[in-house]
Amino acid sequence: MPTFQSHEYRSHSYSKFTFDSGKAVDGLKTNFSAFGGQCVISADGYKTATWWVNLTSIHSIHDIRIYYRTDDAPWGPSNDFTARFLGYYVYVSNTTNSQDGHLCFHDTMYSSATIPAIFKIKCSVHGQYVIYYNERPQMSHVHASELSPYAHNELCELEVEGCSKTGYYGPDCSHPCPDNCLHQYCHIETGACLGCKPGYQGHHCELPCSPPFYGEVCSQICGKCSNNETCDHINGICGKGCEIGVFGQKCGTQCNGRYYGINCSSDCGECLNFEQCHHINGTCLNGCDLGYYGEKCVRRKSAHLDNTEEIVRKVVPRIVATPTGVTVNLVLVKKVVKQDGKA
Repeated sequence: MPTFQSHEYRSHSYSKFTFDSGKAVDGLKTNFSAFGGQCVISADGYKTATWWVNLTSIHSIHDIRIYYRTDDAPWGPSNDFTARFLGYYVYVSNTTNSQDGHLCFHDTMYSSATIPAIFKIKCSVHGQYVIYYNERPQMSHVHASELSPYAHNELCELEVEGCSKTGYYGPDCSHPCPDNCLHQYCHIETGACLGCKPGYQGHHCELPCSPPFYGEVCSQICGKCSNNETCDHINGICGKGCEIGVFGQKCGTQCNGRYYGINCSSDCGECLNFEQCHHINGTCLNGCDLGYYGEKCVRRKSAHLDNTEEIVRKVVPRIVATPTGVTVNLVLVKKVVKQDGKA
């Protein structure tokens, strides 16, 4: 598998030995000394140290085991390499950048007397790269005298356990992850999804989003669907149309472009300065352009009248005497009324 380490140690005195990054995944773990040929060794003088292995594809990981350099000497405060091991980080990522991934472990509790040389980290995640990282100075919980002055990569072996095939879990990796798990990623022991497909929620992503939510992690809110219907829990589409005054598949856009009403299909009247009318009822909120009147500014004034005039029509009764009696006729009277109130 492809590996990398920063600042590989090179020795002219021991030129027959190599200390390259691949030593940590060669399967050999019988000699944890510098010149046993089984360990990664990095140079002195650096404040950060990075090592990673590329698993070549995304795997469902259960745990990671690290075998650190001991020089085959008793492990503890008297062993100088404990000070180099303190404070390290382990990440699982889909890139070589640790910050893109998941922090599996950061040593914030051990001292040179308590840190184990063989350390097992439980980390149930999916990823392609396992990254070891250390830095100096840091670690407020450790006395300064316990820290090495420089950071090192001194891994004699790093083992990754888990399922090699994505989408399965269980002791023998034979159980398929639930259908609605995002990317088919689930916890390697319990089968709980490590994320849901858009529109689903629950430990096994078995539940649709609760109204009025939809989409990724059920975080988006439905638009104004007609009759207060809920939208589709996956894509947010209002299947039965929109409330009056809004449009679009998701009913999230208020009528514009001088339209209003159901599906924004009605034209606004001649509003003042060609403004947008009310998106629901079509009312011109700031009045009408010259020549029009009414709430929606669709009634037109008479063309032969001055623009300051309007037509008022009244129906009045007229009594007519006839030989047989009295007849009441209704007569339409038209009167022009100017804005000053004079006829």
